[in-house]
Amino acid sequence: MTTFTYPLAPLGVAVVLGVMQCLTGWTAYPFVTQKATVQWATFLAVFLIGTCLFQNEQASRWFRSAMLWFSFVTAIVATLQTFSSNGKVFWLFASGYTDHVMGPILSRNHYAAFIEAILPVAFYRALSSEKNSLLYSGMAAAMYASIIASASRAGTILASGEILAVIILMWLRGRTSGRAVGLSLLRIAIAFVVFTGVVGWEAVAKRFWEGDPIAVRPELAMASLRMIAGHPWCGVGMGAWSTVYPHYAIVDIGAFANQAHNDWLQWAAEGGVPFGLIMAGLFFWCLRKAARTVWGLGVVAVFLHALVDYPFSRPALGSWTILILAMLASTPARRQDPAAVQQLMSKYN
Repeated sequence: MTTFTYPLAPLGVAVVLGVMQCLTGWTAYPFVTQKATVQWATFLAVFLIGTCLFQNEQASRWFRSAMLWFSFVTAIVATLQTFSSNGKVFWLFASGYTDHVMGPILSRNHYAAFIEAILPVAFYRALSSEKNSLLYSGMAAAMYASIIASASRAGTILASGEILAVIILMWLRGRTSGRAVGLSLLRIAIAFVVFTGVVGWEAVAKRFWEGDPIAVRPELAMASLRMIAGHPWCGVGMGAWSTVYPHYAIVDIGAFANQAHNDWLQWAAEGGVPFGLIMAGLFFWCLRKAARTVWGLGVVAVFLHALVDYPFSRPALGSWTILILAMLASTPARRQDPAAVQQLMSKYN
């Protein structure tokens, strides 16, 4: 039986809010609001199923392993594909692009968010597992290198931050010894040099030196703030941001603005300020849980990536993150980490 946890509140409110907007006419475009409501209902269903499944700790660990291996294989395929397929998905299907198509994911930022969500699991295991440390170090390095290959600037920064955060938290919480940290870091560093040397830093470095690294995001953010000011309580309608954007735009960007490129502002614009605050509460809930488990830091990284992109607007990518959220919600509050217990016992034996 699933007990109440905070993520149920924002996910449930999103569904109820979407239904109410459709029934009362609070939306600028009922059809897209209906679609958005179905998407939020999907997130809610994924979370509920996940929390039921992950009540069993063994099932949770197995599923994390499956997600890790899936991400690792995808990272290898995506890296090879981006350098040899001329933009074709799996070397077969034309994508409309000629570079940086990572596996089945066309957006470099969405691919980076996909890897960010699971990358801390690999680092956590590399630092806490003596037997398979080399394996997990190689997996982490390969996934990190694939983000470099995607040339995602936000992904590179956040993935690097995840590495540092995992090391610091593992050290502070006593979940690994100094010797294990040193050996793991040596293995990881060697693997990093090898993998990043293969994919190269040139593409992502070039993007960091572009004249306008955040492109039209400030203009989109200003339009979103104007939407929020115009509809602070009920929003413009779930999923209706692109519909009302022309009315609030401050410049003509010369292209169709499909998203705000900032999920945080878009949540507040579409659902109102109260809904935006509820989603902010979800982030802080994740922050506390992720800091305790360490392997859950990927959820925090995706939320931070949502400040400059829209990972939660894609059902598959959002559900990927929601699954890890369900694992965090299902982790007992006072469960002792096996590695920490083993280290403590060896200290007194």
